[in-house]
Amino acid sequence: MPEVTISTHILNTTSGRPLPNAPVTISDLTVPATLMESSTTNSDGRLPQPFRVQIGEGELRTLKLRFEFADADKSLGVFYPFAEVAFTVSGADRHLHVPLLISPYGYSTYRGS
Repeated sequence: MPEVTISTHILNTTSGRPLPNAPVTISDLTVPATLMESSTTNSDGRLPQPFRVQIGEGELRTLKLRFEFADADKSLGVFYPFAEVAFTVSGADRHLHVPLLISPYGYSTYRGS
């Protein structure tokens, strides 16, 4: 069965610095929803290893990354203690990069390369 790798990083856009020590989980929202893996960002704000998801050709699955950043940097003073980003993966995808940009009063994400 083909494997899709999913990488991410967290960047504090106020300081321009990565956010280390932030827990990140990935879940499959396909019924029933299942927690698949968890990791923690390194000093560069990235996961040490990408998440790996087995998915069949032609299959579509909805996955969710949950970023916990309230305790990672107390000085950030975030309004949002965590962010959840849901996205669709197909069996044709080989690698996805889903970064998170955070500031004290907002966050955004995009499909990276």
